[in-house]
Amino acid sequence: MHSLPESIRHAMQSGRVPSPPQVLLRLLQLVDDDCTTMTELARLVEQDPGLCTRVLTAANSPAVRRGKELQNIESCLMALGTRLVRSIATCLSVRSLFEERGPGPEVDLADFWTHSLLVAEISRGLAVAVRFARADEAYLAGLLHDVGELIMLSALGEAYAQLLSGCSGESSLPAMEVELLGTHHGEIGTWLVDEWHLDSSFADGILFHHQPAERIVGATRLAQIVWLAHVLADCDGIPDAVGEHARLMFDDLDDSQLAALCAQATQRMSMVADAIGMSAPAARERGAAGGLPRVLGNTKRPMADAQTEIVSLIGNKALLQPLQDDILGLDTDAEVFLALREAARILFDLSHLAFLLHDTADGRLNGQNVSGQAAVFRQTSLVCEPHRSLAAAAAVSNQVRCSHADRSPAPASLLDVQFARALHGSGLLCIPMTAQGGTTGVILAGLSRDQYAALARRLPCLLNFGRIAGGSLENWRRARHVRAQTEEETAARFLQQTRRMVHEAGNPLTIIKGYLRILDGKLPPGAEVHRELGVLTEEIERVSRIVRRMSDIRTVPAGDAAVDIGDLLRELLLLYRQPLFDARGITVQTALPAQSMNIGCDRDSVKQIVLNVWKNASEALVSGQGIRISLTSDVLHQGRRHVELRIEDNGPGMSEAAMEAIHRPRAARLGEPRGIGLSIVGALAQRQGIAVTCRSQPGSGTVISFLLPSADRSDTVPGQPGKLTQEKHASPDGRQE
Repeated sequence: MHSLPESIRHAMQSGRVPSPPQVLLRLLQLVDDDCTTMTELARLVEQDPGLCTRVLTAANSPAVRRGKELQNIESCLMALGTRLVRSIATCLSVRSLFEERGPGPEVDLADFWTHSLLVAEISRGLAVAVRFARADEAYLAGLLHDVGELIMLSALGEAYAQLLSGCSGESSLPAMEVELLGTHHGEIGTWLVDEWHLDSSFADGILFHHQPAERIVGATRLAQIVWLAHVLADCDGIPDAVGEHARLMFDDLDDSQLAALCAQATQRMSMVADAIGMSAPAARERGAAGGLPRVLGNTKRPMADAQTEIVSLIGNKALLQPLQDDILGLDTDAEVFLALREAARILFDLSHLAFLLHDTADGRLNGQNVSGQAAVFRQTSLVCEPHRSLAAAAAVSNQVRCSHADRSPAPASLLDVQFARALHGSGLLCIPMTAQGGTTGVILAGLSRDQYAALARRLPCLLNFGRIAGGSLENWRRARHVRAQTEEETAARFLQQTRRMVHEAGNPLTIIKGYLRILDGKLPPGAEVHRELGVLTEEIERVSRIVRRMSDIRTVPAGDAAVDIGDLLRELLLLYRQPLFDARGITVQTALPAQSMNIGCDRDSVKQIVLNVWKNASEALVSGQGIRISLTSDVLHQGRRHVELRIEDNGPGMSEAAMEAIHRPRAARLGEPRGIGLSIVGALAQRQGIAVTCRSQPGSGTVISFLLPSADRSDTVPGQPGKLTQEKHASPDGRQE
């Protein structure tokens, strides 16, 4: 695409994409309904190019996007969250209903919207029919294919309206646009999509929809889909002049299939239009001026019922209330500044913003604590003296300041020049943020002289926006402080209560240990029960250490002594085999070699891992099923020797969530009756450097293997023989990796 003419590019900076008030009203209702799903919300947003543009822009902004660009509306909505989506919808409503309108011509967009919806529906149908992988992307490209017409109508006003009035049909529109303006609406729409930094093939679908049939054959699939959808939307079938080329591109679709596809798309378009109160024209003459914005004249029509309802819904505080409510519900300062940026973008078309905040300690303006802005602002610490910068002048005077409005002969300060360059503007706009009579900071925006000329009559609105932003930011800070203070007080009370519980629990444990020592002394020497009492005493001491750790009471760290895993398992079986397995009719098989197998792990942690796995197996198995516990030494893993502890059963198998809990430990959730034990196993294994593998299938049992590091940390023997593990980690979705 060739570069846009400079005059057109400047006009585009103030161009706006109107939205039907019916869609905005429905969106406001949906986002306030707790029962609304994200899919339902996406369906509504997809019906309106104006909302699509704002959702795409916001979701692909640096503060939100992580990784590749988002082109699916539902993904964009999930990335933004309903709060920010409501802000976007509300600000669109405010801008369309409360800003001062010029005396330009009145335009009927009903036919434009229905044409755009029809092309979008046909595009999606074609994409599905030819198995194009990104059907939603085809829908969006079809919906936005004529968006350049709206932008030029908004930016150029009367000049473009006259061009539309003299146009006999959409097929002749591009040539007329190029002759009078030096560009056409396809290039304008593509320029806008390129500004969003979306995939170039997506923009090509918009750029090429008026290309001749013989040229579109050589384009990519998405461009071909949108092109054919546009042809089918304007004709009852494929014209003979383009039929040969169309069939060459879509040789797997015959005329009857295309006719059925168009009929279905028309039906869906009509249903969508009716659902949002924007019925399609009863009879539209295909191939004539259908699909173009229709100029009605300079007389304004009465406000539609839907617009009246929006005015009632939003009220006199339409700008103030939603922004404040949304900001108070946000969690981080990055989200707060993103909401303010999006509000300014939608209300005033200010795309490049920065913030300098007032430091009450030294009275300076600085941007070091504001995320998502250029380094020059993070490095700024500005004394509030008017001659230093327009930002300081705005903060001192509590008035909007702009370099394009400054009539003084003095040149702009170098700092203002730096600010404007960083914000991609030829000039600098500074909006003071105030709260309760004090200065909160300054909003800085880069803009051109033409943009300022369009905003000059709205300076009171800009000043009011600064007050709202400052008040909202101050209220959010106070709310965050209160939340942090409440959390700190709650944590302190919890710690105090926990320590009291630890003290109360420690007394009976101490008594039990003392009683066991007395009982052990009364038994005859050599009795077998001495060993059981010793194991029981050790378990009580382990429980005591766990309880003490609940309140961060300092405990004696575990020593570096080697742990014989074989002896440890025998001791645990001595104490827990009967209650966990024998009493439930579960058979136990063991393969525990007599020789020592020393591991370099914390003894208590290994005990807790084993007992949690055994307890989980005990709860899952039924009488007649069994568990097998085995040890294998000299297992090589990542160049080190390990001891493999394998626990396998023939039970019902583990769920995907259970395996995920082992490999991705998480905090327990309120109301979950089971699953925390396996999460604890995963967390302890990670801390001890124990590799865990798991295999499980429904009805076929489970095998869990633990690779316990050998006690000798220097026991690395690359190249020497040893048993290599063949187990595979279970992924969260149950597949073997």
